[in-house]
Amino acid sequence: MSPPSPLMAGRRGLVMGVANDHSIAWGIAQLLASHGAEMAFTYQGDALLRRVKPLAESLNAPLILPCDVTNDNDLDQLLSTLEREWQTLDFVVHAIAWSGKDQLQGAYINTDRDSFLKTMDISCYSLTAIAQRIAPLMTGETGGGIITLSYGGSERVMPSYNVMGVAKAALESSVRYLAADLGPQGVRINAISAGPVRTLSGAAVAGARRVAKWSQRHAALPDVTIEPDHVAGAALYLLSDLSTRVTGEVLYVDAGYRTMGMPRGDSLATLTDDA
Repeated sequence: MSPPSPLMAGRRGLVMGVANDHSIAWGIAQLLASHGAEMAFTYQGDALLRRVKPLAESLNAPLILPCDVTNDNDLDQLLSTLEREWQTLDFVVHAIAWSGKDQLQGAYINTDRDSFLKTMDISCYSLTAIAQRIAPLMTGETGGGIITLSYGGSERVMPSYNVMGVAKAALESSVRYLAADLGPQGVRINAISAGPVRTLSGAAVAGARRVAKWSQRHAALPDVTIEPDHVAGAALYLLSDLSTRVTGEVLYVDAGYRTMGMPRGDSLATLTDDA
């Protein structure tokens, strides 16, 4: 029996949000490349270019493009370059989020207006801005696929996640509305809600290590770590023909933490029955 064909053979896509070789976006890109995908990468600023360029080149990426998602001219230039070089596009990995470190500690009620608006712009609206420009290039036989990254703080309060949790809630809602708008042209869009993964951005949240340990201990699959490779498998599923009837969804890669209402009985046994 001959081996199965790579799931992404002949497909081209855009990967946004690689920060270093520990990024979830990088784990996704590596797996997509192993399945035959050709990718373009974006970066913002020279510091990130120095990190992204060698990684992208290791996958023989033909395009490494600057893009500040808060700048419409940058977004328009990105579209123009992709349209000129590739004409069509099959998928997008949107792994972009930002909030000031001072906003990711203490209480959400202390969020200031400027930080709120900037966090929402970068972490939420950027997905819509990208979809507006890229979706018209998704004209292949299978349409196209877009994925973004979320976190359980979108649904439930997580310590110090604050304004980022609000932004992720809006991001997930955007996925649903975009799914309805893009569905008629065959473009699918979904989110992956990953459990705590050790990344540069995750480390900015105060107490992130303690939150990760708690999540690992009390997940349905207890005491396992979640690595970029695990998220990458979900991304491959959502961007390939394995999920051609899936859109507007949030896929959880959190070892089942979301399913747990309370810690297991052995953790509760230390409590007394006193009212």
